[in-house]
Amino acid sequence: MTHTQENAFRYPAFRYLMLATVGSSLAGRALAVVIGFQIYQITKSPLALGWLGLWEALPALGLALFGGYFADQHDRRKILLVTRGVSVVCALLFAVFSDNIQTMGLAGLYALVFVAGIARGFGDPASNAFETQVVPMQAYLNASSWLGSAWQACSIIGPALGGLAYDWLGPKGTYLLIAGLYLMSWISFLLLKPTLKPAPRAREPMGQSIKSGVRFVWNDKVLVGSMALDLFAVLFGGAVALLPVFANDILHVGAKGLGFLVAAPSVGALLVMLWATKRPPVDHAGRTLLLCIAGFGISIIVFALSKNFYLSLVALMFSGAFDGVSMVIRRAILRLRTPDHLRGRVASVSLLFIGSSNEIGAFESGMAAHLLGTVASVWMGGIVTLLVVLGTAALVPELRKLSLRPTATTE
Repeated sequence: MTHTQENAFRYPAFRYLMLATVGSSLAGRALAVVIGFQIYQITKSPLALGWLGLWEALPALGLALFGGYFADQHDRRKILLVTRGVSVVCALLFAVFSDNIQTMGLAGLYALVFVAGIARGFGDPASNAFETQVVPMQAYLNASSWLGSAWQACSIIGPALGGLAYDWLGPKGTYLLIAGLYLMSWISFLLLKPTLKPAPRAREPMGQSIKSGVRFVWNDKVLVGSMALDLFAVLFGGAVALLPVFANDILHVGAKGLGFLVAAPSVGALLVMLWATKRPPVDHAGRTLLLCIAGFGISIIVFALSKNFYLSLVALMFSGAFDGVSMVIRRAILRLRTPDHLRGRVASVSLLFIGSSNEIGAFESGMAAHLLGTVASVWMGGIVTLLVVLGTAALVPELRKLSLRPTATTE
């Protein structure tokens, strides 16, 4: 790997991948806002928001290792076409159910979220592994920065779009719009022709195959350390699941304000990721990762204690900026340290950590808010994040000393 990375946009397949990423990311972020706000309007309960995260996490996490196995044994593009198709159908069913939500209660929404989680369990490992068939290794960091920037840009636009569409079109119209965005992603994968062929895949029993992927991650202290750092930092320091509570009861800004609160972290993340497309954080990457997670924790503490909408937006923006740098570094670590024949399984292990930090973290946030109060649960989580950084720095010196110069290679 050299400091000057090759431009990923020179490859037509990458341009289609960007379109697919934009479509699915816009849809997913808008969907999260709409479902969360709709459920909180019905229940007025932070715990109900925690259950929402759990219902998505259970199938996504439970199937992730199997999804990684399938991604390494079957055509990853075909897996993505099937799972994106399921997302389109789920969004259409959300639109149908939204007309009867009062009589159905939460059961229909939770059931569809569960089905969407099943699609994620197979689709996410395939998507992560498939990226390396789109560009060669010398473009990995550039592609990672651009894909992360696209995701963050959609994370800015998607929640705002979801909040505004909810007010203008109602839930049914918003779900139909989301279905159209998922369809755009599906069409992009249909037109995408991979730049590189996957390495030949040896057939082996499912249990042995999954075990080899887990063993590979466990034996690489940098991989497992970076994944664990993200897991525990976001698990305890994340506040996204409770944003409807802050918007409705603390800051009093409604659905439109919620959209901007959800989007704020992505504003900061997008800015630093665009910067990273030109100046990738290769030197002192491990130290930078640790400092950014600490900055994330401090930002969350400021957000929790704020009673001013604009200060809250700034605090969330800084949390996203710190998380954006850490995301670029973590994606690069994953791509550069994993051989191709293990990419699906290693990606599935990574997704277990990410899913645990996000969806299980949402459940933890709901439970903590129920027991401790919303504000206290968030600022205490920020303090735990700082303690996690100190513990990781002490226990994993390999991560603290990590550079993404040519010493980190892949097969």
